[in-house]
Amino acid sequence: MPAMVQDDSKQNLIQPNALHQYSVTPADLPLSCPMPGMFLWNSHPRVYLAIEQAGWAKCGYCGAEYTLIRTPHEVIQAGQ
Repeated sequence: MPAMVQDDSKQNLIQPNALHQYSVTPADLPLSCPMPGMFLWNSHPRVYLAIEQAGWAKCGYCGAEYTLIRTPHEVIQAGQ
């Protein structure tokens, strides 16, 4: 059975909620706050944010703002 607790000792994680604005790409979707590359032990519960339509989302817990950065090709396909 896999461990239910994140093992932070084996990863190069960043401090959660250290910045108030983050740029993310489609590779980061589905978007959660805190993101997978952040420590979890001193943060709020993980929540998933809908960013695909508007290209922007704000976490209701910590106020972190996320902007979705798309390539021109991705913008054209999203508009179809």
